[in-house]
Order: sequence, then C-alpha cells, then structure tokens
Amino acid sequence: MTVLRSVGALGLAGALGGVLAAALAAPVVGGGGIAAKDVANTFVDLPPAPREEPLAQVTRLLDKDGRQFAQFYEANRTAVRLGAVAPVMRKAIVAIEDARFYEHGGLDVRGTLRALLTNTQAGGIRQGGSSLTQQLVKNILVESARSDAERDKARAPNLARKITELRLALALEKKYRKDEILERYLNIAYFGAGAHGVEAAARRFFSTSAARLSLPQAATLAGALRMPYSTDPSLGNTHRARLKMRRDLVLDRMAGLKWITPQEAGAAKATPLNIRLRPEPGGCEQSDYPFYCLYVQRELLSNPVFGNTARERQARMARGGLVIRTSLDPIAQRAAEQAIRQHVSPEDTEVAAEAMVEPRTGRIRAMAASKRFGRNAGNRKNGPKTTFNLVADIAHGGGQGFQAGSTFKVFTLATALQQGWRFGDGFQTPGSMTPSQGYRNCAGRSVNDPNARVLNASGEGSGGPHSIETGTWKSVNIFYMMLERKVGLCSVVRTAQALGAVRADGAPLREVPTFTLGINEMDPVTVAASFAALAGRGLYCRPLAIVEITGRDGRRTHVPPSCDQVIERPVADAVNHVLSGVFDKGTMQGQSIGRPAAGKTGTNNGYTSAWFAGYTPDLAAAVSVGDIRGSYRFPLQGVQIGGQYYGSVQGASLPGPIWVQSMQAALERTEPRGFSAPDMSRFGGGHTPGLEEALAEEARRNQGDHPFGRHRRLFEWLLGQVGPSLEQPRRGRDERSVDWPPSREPALPPRPALPDRFDRPNPYVRPDPFVRPDRSAERPWRGRAEYGLPERRRYGRP
Repeated sequence: MTVLRSVGALGLAGALGGVLAAALAAPVVGGGGIAAKDVANTFVDLPPAPREEPLAQVTRLLDKDGRQFAQFYEANRTAVRLGAVAPVMRKAIVAIEDARFYEHGGLDVRGTLRALLTNTQAGGIRQGGSSLTQQLVKNILVESARSDAERDKARAPNLARKITELRLALALEKKYRKDEILERYLNIAYFGAGAHGVEAAARRFFSTSAARLSLPQAATLAGALRMPYSTDPSLGNTHRARLKMRRDLVLDRMAGLKWITPQEAGAAKATPLNIRLRPEPGGCEQSDYPFYCLYVQRELLSNPVFGNTARERQARMARGGLVIRTSLDPIAQRAAEQAIRQHVSPEDTEVAAEAMVEPRTGRIRAMAASKRFGRNAGNRKNGPKTTFNLVADIAHGGGQGFQAGSTFKVFTLATALQQGWRFGDGFQTPGSMTPSQGYRNCAGRSVNDPNARVLNASGEGSGGPHSIETGTWKSVNIFYMMLERKVGLCSVVRTAQALGAVRADGAPLREVPTFTLGINEMDPVTVAASFAALAGRGLYCRPLAIVEITGRDGRRTHVPPSCDQVIERPVADAVNHVLSGVFDKGTMQGQSIGRPAAGKTGTNNGYTSAWFAGYTPDLAAAVSVGDIRGSYRFPLQGVQIGGQYYGSVQGASLPGPIWVQSMQAALERTEPRGFSAPDMSRFGGGHTPGLEEALAEEARRNQGDHPFGRHRRLFEWLLGQVGPSLEQPRRGRDERSVDWPPSREPALPPRPALPDRFDRPNPYVRPDPFVRPDRSAERPWRGRAEYGLPERRRYGRP
C-alpha cells in the first residue's frame, strides 16, 4: 500500500491525479518532471494529434487466376475495418486493456488507480495502467519513427514520455470517434509470432480470420497483446503455458464485467489453446514460384514507374500493402517445371531454364529452372539451389546468360525476307570461309576478321548450294554468314534490336561478323519475347509480368501491354513458314507437339551451351542449357544430366525435348491454330542453281544408294564423322505416321531426317555467364586445339 499512500500524500485530484498515477504505474519513474504551476497549461494547450504514417502491410503476388503465390512484408499485417473484426474480439481487447474505454475522454483516472491497486497487490501486471488511446499513441510514435533514436524515445520509461503520451491521447480523442480509435489500435498492435494487427494474428495463431474468431480464440489474442514476446506460441510449450494463463485472465475479466456469463468463461477456460500456427512466408525463397517472384520483385525495385528512388520503391513494396496481379499461368508454370524436372536434376551442375511468353501481349506465363531458388547449405557455390534467377537477365536477378547460338539466325532470315528475298533464293556455299571483308557495324566501322575461319558442321563438309529454307533447316553457318554479309550486318542488328534482343548483362550487343551465329549472351525471357513477336506477326511486346496493382485504398491500376509493330506482317508470316520446316525437315525433325509450331535450335562452339526457342500462334517459349560453374570451362560433352549420358548436348537433344514436353502440357486446353499463310506473290518463285539436283542426290544417298544404306549414319558416327551422340536416336520414317503421311507416288523421295550436326556451333567464346573465371591463368579465347582439334581449324577469336 506504499504506492497508494504516496499518491494520497500528493493530494492528487481529477485529471492531474490520473496523470501522476499513470506515471507512477510506469516501470521506471524519473527525469523530466513538471512544475505544479505548469500543470493546467500542459493539459489545456494540447498539441496536434500525432503524425500517422501508413501502416506497413503485406504486399501479395497473385497469379492470373487470383491465387497468391508470394508475399513481401516489413511487418506481417493486413489492415481491416472494425466491422470485419468479431464482436467478441473487440470485447476481449477492451475488457483487458481499458474496460472504461467508451466512458472516458482519453484519461481514465478511476481505471488507472484500479489497475495500480490490482497490479500492486498481485506483484505484477494484471491490468493495463494506460488507456487504450494512450497505447495507440505509443504504437503510432514507434511505427512512424524515422530513426532508432526516435523509436527509443517513443519507448522511454520516464515521466516526460508519459506526459507527452497523455497529451497526445487527449488530442487523438478530439480527432477520432471511439470506434475509429479501436480500429486503429487493433490494426497497429503487435500480438507476437510476427503478427502485426488482429487480422494477421488470427491467421497466424489460428489459421482463421479476425471476423471468425471464437471466444477462446479472441481471449487468447487479447491476452497475448500485453506480453507478445513471452507468450509467443511459436517458441515452445513454456510460452504456450503463459499464453493460456493470460487467456484465462481475459476470460475472468470479461465475466467480472458481466460481458460473458461465468458458464461461458468456464467452458472457454476448459478448452485447450488449439493453436494452429499458419506459416507466413515472406520473400521469394519461400514462394511457390521463386524465379517468377524474383522477376516481379526486381521489376518493382528497378522500374521508376513504381517510385522515383530505389528507397521509395523498396518501402512501397515492403510496406505498401499492395495486391499485385501477375500474368503467371499456373498450368504453363507446372508444365515447364515438370518438363525440366524430368530431364535435369537440381543436383546437376548443368542447368536448364525456360520462359514462356504470350504473343501479342508480352505477358510472361511461366519461368522455371532446374535448380531450386535459395542458398545451399554452408553457402556452397554448387548444390541443388542457386540465388541466380536463371531464367532472366541481370536486371531481374539473373546472371550473364548463355550465348544464344543459331537462334540468332532468325534475325538474318527476317532481314533477308524484308529486303525482298524469296523462298528458294540462295547461293553456292564453300566448305569454309573467312570473314575478311564486307562486314560493317552500325557505326560504319569495318569489323572484318581475316584471322578467323568458319567451317560447316564442326569442320566437316565441302559446302554446296543452299536456299534460305535449307540453310535454315540445316542451320548452315557459312550460308548464314554469307547471307548476313549480303543483307548487311547492321541491318541484321537493327532487326534483332527491334525484336527486343538485348544482352543479359545489359551491355550493348556485340556487332561482329558472327552476330548471326549468336555470339551474344541472352536469357530465356528475352529470347522467348523475341520469338513471340514472330508468332504475333511482327508485333513485339516487352516482357510483362505485372498486370494490375491494387493499392491499400482499393484503387486499381491496370498495366497494359507495351507493343510495337516492328516488322511487316507478311514478313513475319514468311519467317513463320520457313521456321515451321525446322520440325518436319530440319534439326527438330521427328519431334512434334501435335499442332502447328515453328522454332530454331541453337548449339554453341565446343558445346558450351544449347538452346531451343519456338512458338505457336498462342505461346512462345525458350529453353537454355549450360553449366552453372562456367559454360566455357565445363562444356556439355561427355556429361550425365538427369541420370542420362550425353556424348554432347545440342539444341535438339535436350532443350528441344524439354520445349516439346512443356508446350504440349501448357497448351493442352488451347484449341490448335495455324499460322497465317505467306504471301506467295511476294515471297514465292525463288531459285538456287543446282539445289534441286543436290537434294535429289542427297535423298538417293540416304535412301539406299550409299554403300552403307540405312546404316550410313551409324557408320559415320563410328568413323567420327558425325557429331551427335546416339543416346537419343532420331525416329525413322516408319515411326512418323502423323508427321510423315505415306504417299504412293512421291515426286521425290521423302527428305531424310537431319542429324543434330547441322545445328552449327557458335565460333566465338565469351566469358562465363554465371561464374566469372580467373582469366589470369588462361587465354582470353580458346582455339580448336584446346578441344583436341587441329589449331589450323580454329574458328577465330572473340
């Protein structure tokens, strides 16, 4: 009773009595006292209500169907209206924290003295000494603090802070109605287990909502509020025992106030806590689709549309309470993940990545990779996880990418058709060539390389006539080097740029003679978007992951596609016509998705990486494969990937099957559609001297005139004349009942399947896309001698 005698000795009365009594109830009293003559002015001349910053809330990412797959938060909080909180929860909070809340004006003298007496007798805190409005003020000051010093000041256990808090509480009572104060308190308070606000607490503790809380659950949350750390149920049984004691205390208090009956209190106290902790993952590592999540996160942090500064964008993402609807299609996403998982293991150092993009909108439908996102145990560099977004560029969390290889030939093809080339047009090609003249970059400078030598099929072959079709289907390097020179290197570069080709590392495209052979490092999202423009008849749309943003105020902002018609529709139709032949006459022969499709394989020098990019009128996708440790130090030769051995990996041997499997599943519910037919009056009628004779001779050779007959390919492989391994043999003519319908009287024998060797490797070597090598101990480029081939045959230098 010492404290009460001290209060009485001071002769306190009215509001001043409540002030000093509440101050004495603080944990520590000292410093910053006020003179008696200033008391009246202190509580008459009130300051404005405290400045309220928007509460930090959870930002949620939704797929295109509205299902959440990730969230970001600085504080796990979802603000709700008071009407969305169960009435029993409101009663429980008021009962234990401030039973006279609806009767006093911010300073509850009677309640404060009662709490002081109860706590003194109990030897601990059993009732709050501050009004609920005072507690709200304290929370507001802590929440809006802009520095640690301000935060510490808002929590300081001294009389000066208490007096300031009381004055602000009076000001707040003048500004808001009681229900508004209670609503703000329920949303700002911390309940423990990382839950800020009553809605997050209901979800975290009981996997329910604030509107559906029962009496025992409401009493539990109200009890946790006073001691959120020592009653945190996620910390073990001891903390749960304390939480149960606090719950029962709240129930007794509610019964004492006659807000519930003693029978209701007894029944509630007899029930166990029934805690059902719901995980509240934050960030991309715990997302269902981490690579897509990371792409969206980096887009929010880097795009000025979402804030003028990086700090502003970070705060908006972490505190903004946004609901971000994305273009992610869960069906396509699962299709990509399953296809990759069946071919590549997370434990492999070789990695596969795939992006799917919708033509005519640029919406990214899927982003998948063979490794899981996150850090490996012990922060090891190699393991089943990675912190690189293998599907995207550096700006979106990715690495430096892989050289795109022969997928870049489509830009030269489009340029040639734009300039008036026709189907069947072509020329005689030699067995090798040196890009010593005729190549100028877009700055007008000569970029010839007289020291480089480009060969067909890894140094094999004597050349011959090729048209734009056969040169594409067989992916003939020398044909495309010569075609690039004829149409102009800069023209090809401009076409690539118009179709969205940008390097994964953000540097300018390298404008060199082998540009058409894919010397530049790319990422699957960028490549898929470029090919989607062809599917969209020349309409290029920038990759788009965010479709709509809903603010905390409920206002929705739609993010429309950003598209431009970059090549003529007839030209795109002609490109699609040629690239469709890759599946039935070219490097992907024998692999079909059962509907019209077009695409291009890509295999790089020394088998350092491999690609396949293709599309239908409804969806485009690009798949890359390379070694995450450094593709040029660890080429894809003699490797075991996903439990299967590969003598070498080409675009059609691993990326191709992943693409086929994923696209079949992704488009399962989409009605097949064909491409627009090309304008034959504009593109038909071309001619390549000697081509028909060469094709007829090749057909006769492969159909039986050759001494080895049907087994010619096997003998060539045994003699070391064919590049691809035999672990995935091509399906023969008899196996293609759908793709190769029989004909009784063919004008010419059916075109034979083309082995992967026609997918020409890239002649240049670039730095590792994900791991920068120590170049102090090696040359800046590798010649053919370093791959066991004669130095005189090296392709050239970077």
